Amino acid sequence: MSHLLVDLSTASPVRTAAEAGAYIASVCFKHGPPRRIGIELEWLLTDPDDPLRRPDLPTLLTALGPHAPRTLSPDSPAKPLPAGGLVSVEPGGQVEISSAPATSCAALIAAMRRDISRLGELLQPAGFVLCDRAADPGRAGHRILHTPRYDAMAAGFARISPAGAVMMCATAAAQICIDLGRPEQAGQRWRAAHLLGPVLLAAFANSPAPSHASARMAAWWELDPPRTAPPASFDPADYVQRALDTAMLARQRSAGDWLLHEPVSLREWISAGEPLDTRDINLHLSMMFPPVRPQGYLELRYLDAQPAGEWVAPLALVAALFADAGTLAQVQEACLPAADRWLQATELGLTDPVLARAAAELAVIGDRSVGALGLRPAELELVRRLLERRLGQRISPAADAGEQPAPVAGGRPAPVAAAGGEPS
Repeated sequence: MSHLLVDLSTASPVRTAAEAGAYIASVCFKHGPPRRIGIELEWLLTDPDDPLRRPDLPTLLTALGPHAPRTLSPDSPAKPLPAGGLVSVEPGGQVEISSAPATSCAALIAAMRRDISRLGELLQPAGFVLCDRAADPGRAGHRILHTPRYDAMAAGFARISPAGAVMMCATAAAQICIDLGRPEQAGQRWRAAHLLGPVLLAAFANSPAPSHASARMAAWWELDPPRTAPPASFDPADYVQRALDTAMLARQRSAGDWLLHEPVSLREWISAGEPLDTRDINLHLSMMFPPVRPQGYLELRYLDAQPAGEWVAPLALVAALFADAGTLAQVQEACLPAADRWLQATELGLTDPVLARAAAELAVIGDRSVGALGLRPAELELVRRLLERRLGQRISPAADAGEQPAPVAGGRPAPVAAAGGEPS
């Protein structure tokens, strides 16, 4: 569930923008009972004995062994970790575990703890440990992994901003995945996933810089706003149109690179009469990076990677809040005043008073809700303690480390549209 599956092996022709839109809607917005939850955890790697040392591909291939992804070696068996998580490697050498889908938060936490432990064992002989921070300025622009998809992304982003290299090579995220739900539930869940964004981004910011609580999200806002900004509205049909009108970064080819040297949208490609098929659309959808990405389920992309073991807190909070429609209604009411404060969340964290008030209300809702998740007592105590610290006391991981951003006058994100006021 939480591993992005882009099917580039089979294709059906797409002849009109209407056909493309219908296909996008069918791929991105799949309805069904909201039973599953997943998580993707990324880490920068550090060597405690040599802070300037960076991972290289041969070292990672040896360390990961049969779990190495096929982007490192096409012949790798790419075996799941003991609890089912899949390992991948990001362009700058960040390592990621994409969980197997779970039907309970407690089961997911247990599985991920087991897989993280195994990943640590695999990396230990190479001298690397999982970093507690979500950004490392020292790695900006240093890409070690080259694939046709990543090469095309890097080239496309480089035409816009150097932030693309920062995002690809020097940041790490925690991405929570939840089902969209049945048709009568989907609208509320889609909206709530966005409304939570600024508050959770601020509360769990863990990539401090002199003018940012989350330098990681600042890079996302900068690199390509039509692709990364918050949505114009909470109407799923608008996301379909956005996907049609956002420039493509790559075109799959059987040989050679996948670069597109002139920006062109899916809609423009079809209008020009160029052949297009569902593989092209799937590849394009994998290169859309809004704060909430629909891909058959909802992928919440606005959380920084967390200090060791602390990812359980945002995961449990999201699981608890989305377990009940009445709770989600309370969440929306609490977070609505902060719905358009993505920039303030990125720069100021919870020092922003509007975000702080929403976080305080969310702390009460969350503390009441997580008790129903069936977590072990020690796990529940940890989650409640962290949620009180992050939301109630307004102390983010960045603030825990003694780094609090100073106010700045910013200009991003320049979203496709603001989400303030009563969302449509």
